[in-house]
Amino acid sequence: MLEVSDLVKEYATPRGPLSILSGVSLSLKRGEAMAVMGPSGSGKSTLLYIIGALESPTAGAVKLDGRDPFAMKERELAAFRNKEIGFIFQDHCLLPQCTVLENVLTPTLVATSGGNNGNEVERARHLLGQVGLAERLEHRPGELSGGEKQRVALARALIRQPQLLLCDEPTGNLDHAAAERVATLLLDLHRQQETILIVVTHSQELAAKFPARYELVDGKLVKQ
Repeated sequence: MLEVSDLVKEYATPRGPLSILSGVSLSLKRGEAMAVMGPSGSGKSTLLYIIGALESPTAGAVKLDGRDPFAMKERELAAFRNKEIGFIFQDHCLLPQCTVLENVLTPTLVATSGGNNGNEVERARHLLGQVGLAERLEHRPGELSGGEKQRVALARALIRQPQLLLCDEPTGNLDHAAAERVATLLLDLHRQQETILIVVTHSQELAAKFPARYELVDGKLVKQ
């Protein structure tokens, strides 16, 4: 279960503190999903990065299955993020020199200090088959379309079977057809694996696919 309590985020400026988040709270169980909308600069990505323990809050708490990532030491936190949290960004962030299969396996290489076992490779192949890329395993990102790259990123995010899947504008750079396919795959795989899914997006069309929709207004979540 994900529990977010009274998150506050402020940045120091010459004119005083700039408030981005003002007491954001939410809770989601495994298998639940939500979309967060809001204009650029509203704090959507900041909220996502704090939940994913990529950025620290000014105040408040984040707990995943009762564990507080901000109480962890650096090495423990890195292992926690690698195992328990999957990230998908607007820019797919694939390694250009690696094949599709190697990109999907990257989180497992980090976890095992450079080695893979057969189960991980088989899981990567299975995930790539699920996202329609079984025939592209040896291709490199430069040989793929934008939608295909994002589907690789989806498979990579799920390779370690994380509890929490966080997506920052996952369809923002895609045309309508590619965006629709990525959105459908994202939600289908979320349901199959019973992840906790949070997506931040400008897309009304993407947000409409989610059972729970919120807007970030003046640093607070407002249910739609």
